Amino acid sequence: MVSTLDPAEIAKFSALAAEWWNPSGPFGALHRLNPVRLAYIREQAQTHYVSARGAKPLAGLNVLDLGCGGGLVSVPLARMGAAVTAVDASAEAIGAAGAYAAQAGLDIAFRNTTAEALVEEGAQFDLVTALEIVEHVADVKAFLAAAQALVKPGGLLILSTINRTPKARALAITGAERILKWAPEGAHDYDKLVTPNEIRVGAPALSWNEPTGVTFNPLGKGWSLSSDIDVNYMMAGRRSA
Repeated sequence: MVSTLDPAEIAKFSALAAEWWNPSGPFGALHRLNPVRLAYIREQAQTHYVSARGAKPLAGLNVLDLGCGGGLVSVPLARMGAAVTAVDASAEAIGAAGAYAAQAGLDIAFRNTTAEALVEEGAQFDLVTALEIVEHVADVKAFLAAAQALVKPGGLLILSTINRTPKARALAITGAERILKWAPEGAHDYDKLVTPNEIRVGAPALSWNEPTGVTFNPLGKGWSLSSDIDVNYMMAGRRSA
């Protein structure tokens, strides 16, 4: 099986592992983005799973968080009632995530492994999330093939990433990294960004929603879901039962 591991990307984020839960640190933009990402996940789960309602909308669901980093999404998914498995190729990130979850009293299965390794184990989940990870893997097609294989029949895959457009180059790389310092400089390689159509082609076994944009309003409103997919976007794909 083709490996999705990119050693340079892993090293880049491993070096920052101690900063994952610092909202003023290099991952501060993800902290600010998180409420919008989680709202989208909750909305998609409620649309797909009739039982996904109330304070614990993911109760009874087995959820996989691919490329979990320090657990910024894994932790709230567990708080929404999911039985969460969270994996990352960086042992340092997994260590930071596990330490935070333990301190918070949450039972999350953190593993230092890859999507393709889980496929070889025959693992499948009701809901798979892959947020801000497809642009960091060595082989996007192999990663998407593994991600769709990890979705149970009748299950759901949710991704978020940055589109490969001139606008994304200007705002998400030049603006966010080099000028505003919202992310570590060099965090994203323009040529590795992924378009919505490439996601559809890479995971053809899933029925994909139209992408939803995630945009930033600098006049105090922050991040919100929108129709503008030129920079950040999210997509949900459903596997036939």
